[in-house]
Amino acid sequence: MSELWNFGLTAALGFVVWWAKTQHDEVKRVQILLNRTREEMAKEYVTKSDNSAALSQIVARFDRIEEKIDRLMER
Repeated sequence: MSELWNFGLTAALGFVVWWAKTQHDEVKRVQILLNRTREEMAKEYVTKSDNSAALSQIVARFDRIEEKIDRLMER
């Protein structure tokens, strides 16, 4: 009876260890995928601050062009 109990406990512990390892591996895989996604997002999309800075530069250049056109129209 004792051997049967030891076998049962060993099997249960083995199953728990196997399950924990598969869960750990899955978490590792998801972390890798998340990091890759973050890298791809940085390549393809712009942040709000970068977008605002670029838009400010464009508006400033349009303002300069508008001033030049106004000076030409005054002549």
